[in-house]
Amino acid sequence: MTDLVIRPLEAGEGSLFDSLDVPQLVGFGIFGRDFAEMWAKGEYRPGWTWVALRDGEVVARAAWWGGPEDTEPVALDWFDFTDAQAGTALLRAAGFRAEYELALPADWRERPEVVQARQVRIDAALAAGMRPLVDRFRYTWTLDDGLPERPNRLDYRADPDDGAFHAALMRVHEGTLDAHAQRAIAQGGLKQAADEDLELLKWFPSPREWWRLAYTPDGDLVGLTVPGRNYSGAVVGIIGVVPEHRGHGYGYDLLVECTHLLVENGEKRVLAATDLGNRAMAAAFERAGYPVTQERAVLEWPSR
Repeated sequence: MTDLVIRPLEAGEGSLFDSLDVPQLVGFGIFGRDFAEMWAKGEYRPGWTWVALRDGEVVARAAWWGGPEDTEPVALDWFDFTDAQAGTALLRAAGFRAEYELALPADWRERPEVVQARQVRIDAALAAGMRPLVDRFRYTWTLDDGLPERPNRLDYRADPDDGAFHAALMRVHEGTLDAHAQRAIAQGGLKQAADEDLELLKWFPSPREWWRLAYTPDGDLVGLTVPGRNYSGAVVGIIGVVPEHRGHGYGYDLLVECTHLLVENGEKRVLAATDLGNRAMAAAFERAGYPVTQERAVLEWPSR
């Protein structure tokens, strides 16, 4: 057997990535993402897209994605192989530290072949040194799902001061159930969690004017709701409730307001996500008519 050759693709080699013949049971490909189209548009880049070859044949492949202005990849979102050890070696050789988001059909637990396809990819990533971070629900709402009525319990205000949103983010992360925020808090406290979220919100290619702080009629801060767009479409950016106002169903109010603001700005399809362990937010999405269309298994590299 010849040695394994691991390298990034060069311009003009997109067809080499597509030459790997594996069943498409998991990953973004099963949800309509076409590698060749994204390669042609530059959404997958040479240098961020790698293959492992043996005897000139692709036995493993991985594609990292980033936005047009990003200088480092944001996520590993395409990872396939016919040789698991080659897949592990590829992840190690590429050296990127972005999270791995493995997209799964909503019914994956009921399909043994999908369960296996999920597990072999996770096992290969774990062998490379990654570790599980969180499993997430992924929602896709459209106008056909029905626009829920506004509860009209809160007052929503735009605020041009980033400091006001940073302070609100620090408050909503007290006792948070969000795994990414919990990681940031463990590393650098509430300030780091708020810093990371504010950076994400500014990364969105959508208007800053959409951001809202939410207050009771008496003027008490309840939380925030941030509709936005990422590079795939409209999204529920961030929703959060401060500790003293939890338990009153305000997460639902914030979600409904977010949805209305997006629809008022011409959106007909909205993407959203929440951790499986965040039962209150998952219940709010269900009540608002957001169907679960995917799950995501998210893995991370340990902090250096």
